[in-house]
Amino acid sequence: MPKAHYRHVHDDAGSKHEEELATPSCQRHDILLTPHKRRSRAVWGRRQSVIIRVPKARYNHNIKIKLMSYTTSYYHIVFRTYRSEMTISTEYERELYAYIYGIAKNLHCQTYRIGGMPDHIHLFVSLPSTLPLASFVQRVKTDSSKWMKTNIHFPNFRGWGHEYAGFSYNLQDSDKIVNYIIRQKEHHQRLSFAEEYRTFVESNGITIDELYFLQDK
Repeated sequence: MPKAHYRHVHDDAGSKHEEELATPSCQRHDILLTPHKRRSRAVWGRRQSVIIRVPKARYNHNIKIKLMSYTTSYYHIVFRTYRSEMTISTEYERELYAYIYGIAKNLHCQTYRIGGMPDHIHLFVSLPSTLPLASFVQRVKTDSSKWMKTNIHFPNFRGWGHEYAGFSYNLQDSDKIVNYIIRQKEHHQRLSFAEEYRTFVESNGITIDELYFLQDK
């Protein structure tokens, strides 16, 4: 049973006696240890404010925790000019390759080799984990197309074809792919782009739909 609370009072005759106070649902002398909250307690009929401060946990805000992810994505990418037109001048092709290299660098990609023929391009690159392959190819084709259409060294260029092929490889394959791109002109002395492209796609397990193969509107 809660203990009754009393206060000392004086009557008209000056006699001192005690008067019982109503007992609160929570005893008034109890103090809750809540940081920076104000509580009251009864002291001989007066209410007295009491502030209890509890130290907060201290953190070192100068410590930065880094969560690292380790990924590599190597891609051999091939795309062609619109309708496979011979519009990439061999005399100025290195200008185009340098421009594409700059696009890739701005996207935080590593370019290992760029090469090709007057009607198509090969790239061997690694992409950051935040950049999908489709987004990378779209950016390269869009930006380089705008640049080529305003460059006097590619007067007949009308754009890139709608499709592309891109397949992933591991680091151990890099020398083989780089050498293949370097020797593009040698390869195409004995086979066409269509034959090369078909072999490239089918050797990676993709069935070709002949209705749409190398078709541009």
